[in-house]
Amino acid sequence: MVKKIPISRRGFLRRSAAAAAGASVFPYIIPARALGLDGHIAPSERVTMASIGVGGQGTYDTRALMAQPEVQYLAVADVDRSHRDAAGDMLQEHYKKRDDVDIKIDRYNDFREVLAREDIDAVMIATPDFWHATITCAAARAGKDIYCEKPLANSIPEGRAVVNAVRRYGRVLQTGSHERSRDNARYACELVRNGRIGKLHTIRVNMPIDNHGPIDNQPVMPVPDGFDYDMWLGPAAWEPYTEKRCHFYFRYILDYSGGEMTDRGAHIIDLAQLGNGTDGSGPISVQGTGWFPEDGLFNTAMSYNFEFEYANGVKLIGESKAPRGIKFEGDAGWVFIHIHGGDLEAEPASLLKEVIGPEEIQLGRSRGHHADFVECVKTRREPKAPVEVGHGTAVMCHLANIALKRGIKLDWDPVAERFTNDEEANRMLAPHVRAPWHV
Repeated sequence: MVKKIPISRRGFLRRSAAAAAGASVFPYIIPARALGLDGHIAPSERVTMASIGVGGQGTYDTRALMAQPEVQYLAVADVDRSHRDAAGDMLQEHYKKRDDVDIKIDRYNDFREVLAREDIDAVMIATPDFWHATITCAAARAGKDIYCEKPLANSIPEGRAVVNAVRRYGRVLQTGSHERSRDNARYACELVRNGRIGKLHTIRVNMPIDNHGPIDNQPVMPVPDGFDYDMWLGPAAWEPYTEKRCHFYFRYILDYSGGEMTDRGAHIIDLAQLGNGTDGSGPISVQGTGWFPEDGLFNTAMSYNFEFEYANGVKLIGESKAPRGIKFEGDAGWVFIHIHGGDLEAEPASLLKEVIGPEEIQLGRSRGHHADFVECVKTRREPKAPVEVGHGTAVMCHLANIALKRGIKLDWDPVAERFTNDEEANRMLAPHVRAPWHV
């Protein structure tokens, strides 16, 4: 029986080049699907991928990416064996049903084993926030393109390091701010950018907090079998294991995340940047107040109000109230985008029937956030949420949290990425990182 061997995109291109030079590099029969026949995608057109972090959001992203016909998964990595086995089994079953490649999904505890593989073109990163920058920078150095969940990084200096690494190594990066790819959101921002609501003066973001805290301190618990807790902590300070420190709940602990501000807030504030035309820039001041629980495991802000001011005079006002979404207010009307789902409201209602002309600002449309990433890996163009955009939005989230902690108005230099009137706030910019991890 002839053995059929799956060929990665990189491997196919290398072998094709060698064949063109007269080398004998095909000692086996290649099935039609490996040549892109009978409706299949040829290896030279496939994007080989691995997912790093396959919990709840990581599984969602993996499903979305594996559904792209150009994507061929090869591996998953997660410090929780139950997560990586569930994701690996899901992918294995997907390819079994599709029956267009002969593939085995490799499963790793350590993401570095994925990055060391030359046959992987791109990675999806959906680890807890405090791991994003370390893994993304390592992936860029390893020559991988990257889909990284929001927030792009867990601090402003780490985010800048990500931008530098992605640009230095010429990688494509899509930040997982998928609300930006919704047609309704892009249309609403076109209405704002083209003056349909008059002169924009105020942006209001509503970010209610669901019932996830505060909670009492949990007792120290035994680490579950198959969970590499020390690797989960990675660059964060060591703490004894307890169930609600990890997985979904990490987002409510400041050592690992920024609470609602960097969770769904990253989606909403991202649309503020798009509608205000300030992608790649940022505000000049921020102030706010918030309530941070002082007892218990969770310590991110559980209620808050904050205000940014941009150089163009626009103010962004945020509160922990419903409904979740963003409202752009001008001197001739307003438009509100609901998060999630993207439904629009406007005053006057006729705004939603406006047609954006060919000579006006056009923000384009997307086939979908994950599909856009795959397309950009192949074409090398910028995706809808490239690295500078993801960084700029994360900066806003981190600035808000620092302002809530300081309780004073902070002046911000968006170019130097430093506060100009408070050194204590500057000392809060960079986290402490546990050796040997670094960005």
